[in-house]
Amino acid sequence: MEGVKPLDLEAIVLKAGHPRILIVGDLILDRYVAGDVTRISPEAPIPVLTARSAEERLGGAGNVAANLVAMGAEVDVAGVIGDDGWGKALRDLLEKHGIETSACAVDPTRPTILKTRMMSGAHQILRVDNEDARPLAGKPSEELVRMLPERVKKARAVVLSDYGKGCLNREVIAAVIAAAKQARVPVLVDPKGADYSRYRGATLVTPNRKEAEEAVGRKLGKIEEYAKAADELMALAELEAAVITLGGGGIYFKSRKGEAGHVQAQARAVFDVTGAGDTVIAQIAFHVADGRTLEAAVELANQAAGIVVGRLGTHAVTRSELLARLRETLPHEGKILRTATELDQLLAAWRKEKKRIVFTNGCFDVLHVGHIEYLRFARDKGDALIVAANDDASVRRLKGAGRPVNSCEDRMAVLAALEMVDAVFSFEEDTPAQVVERVTPDVLVKGEDWADKGVVGREWVEKHGGVVHLAPLVPGKSTSEILKKARRDPSTSC
Repeated sequence: MEGVKPLDLEAIVLKAGHPRILIVGDLILDRYVAGDVTRISPEAPIPVLTARSAEERLGGAGNVAANLVAMGAEVDVAGVIGDDGWGKALRDLLEKHGIETSACAVDPTRPTILKTRMMSGAHQILRVDNEDARPLAGKPSEELVRMLPERVKKARAVVLSDYGKGCLNREVIAAVIAAAKQARVPVLVDPKGADYSRYRGATLVTPNRKEAEEAVGRKLGKIEEYAKAADELMALAELEAAVITLGGGGIYFKSRKGEAGHVQAQARAVFDVTGAGDTVIAQIAFHVADGRTLEAAVELANQAAGIVVGRLGTHAVTRSELLARLRETLPHEGKILRTATELDQLLAAWRKEKKRIVFTNGCFDVLHVGHIEYLRFARDKGDALIVAANDDASVRRLKGAGRPVNSCEDRMAVLAALEMVDAVFSFEEDTPAQVVERVTPDVLVKGEDWADKGVVGREWVEKHGGVVHLAPLVPGKSTSEILKKARRDPSTSC
């Protein structure tokens, strides 16, 4: 499989709509208690955690919903919560994310599912689960089944998020699939357990390696074995496709339409795998609902999962973050930003990753060693360097007739090819004042020849907590000198 081209993936994200997606499944409240361990308990050989903070996040089906909201989808959730304080906290958190909760049934006979993780630094030292995993029954089950058909009709896709906590009993699953078939809405399943007949008639399943092995009854190793396992999964539940997540091995997918392939993992470093499966099914559901192919959806899900496993706890990937990750994998032209929206999205993603953003600007007409040293100096001052190049008209106004020697497109292409440059865009004004304010960098870099002239944007950057650095110049190296030499010696090439 050649895969979808990176530039095509970027275009898919940029053009994505806001599909409505229904999530049905086990709603979980994740609670993180963070602190420090400095001693062992005198009562037992266990660490003593001195708690410093506590935070609640959406888990289970709620995390799938949060991932979809982050991508710009309209989201409706259906599930069950307890008649307790944690249930109220969970509903409040869902609504805070803009997620519709009117299809959430209340079961007073069971507690809201709560997973409490005790954290010391980046390490999880204990998890405490409060739950009652009995299959949903009685009035709450009947209420959920009654509400589902209308919710399914309004959706472009439905996700069954099965954590084995009781919400997705056979009646609920059957009601979803029957309504979806009638409305011609795809149903994507994040499965649990070995009995896939429960999901008969759904569109696709997304088991991980272990879950797929349990379903087919054997260990899986080579990619060829996954192809056969995918066929068996599709046969077991009369599915149209199967997507198997392989952790560090990436994702394998196959469909009855002939789509098949193995997408390599994109994680730089695995920090925490919590919620990675939720991200995968959320991304696939989003892009399938938006009319994309399964192959493109899997490619994008793989990129998003690479972001999530590098974070602590569950994390909802935004369009900006996904675009930033895609641009890192693109050829050099992927660094070139064409619109203000692209610039804003990239900056938002960098800031979410807490990157120290460095900004500089200039004509960069005939690139020479002085430019290279200058840009290296700038990049060393932070985590990401963004370069603003004067467009052709502004270069002519600043430098006179005959300039620029190279067009703005050519200049940006050369800058984008440099390893120390992370992004390039152009501006048409004579000074970079407006773009400095739009970027509001952590670091502003200009050449030391601006020390007496006054660095444009200094006041703005310093007012917002940033710093200004003046880069040393390489003696005798400038575009003007190169052009003078070329004019004296016509045989000299620029």
